Amino acid sequence: MPKKFPPEFKRDVVRVARRGDLTKAEVAADFDISVESVSRWCRQADVDDGVKDGLTTAEQAETVRLRRENRRLEMENEILRRAAAYFARDALPK
Repeated sequence: MPKKFPPEFKRDVVRVARRGDLTKAEVAADFDISVESVSRWCRQADVDDGVKDGLTTAEQAETVRLRRENRRLEMENEILRRAAAYFARDALPK
């Protein structure tokens, strides 16, 4: 599982990478992270700042939240459907 970095740390890395003094590889080595992480964080910062098109961090978080809620509601519906079928079976005349 990937390591979670705080948003402040990511902002600092992006700020240093955007200055242009160092290459992304040098920035990654200075902060002891991968070059791909620096690239990904810079791309996401561009989207968040409106420079590029795409889903912002807030939109991604909302999508994740809604998908989890949807999954939970689907499980609750399935439980209720099974409970209704169980009780309906007991209510049939014998």
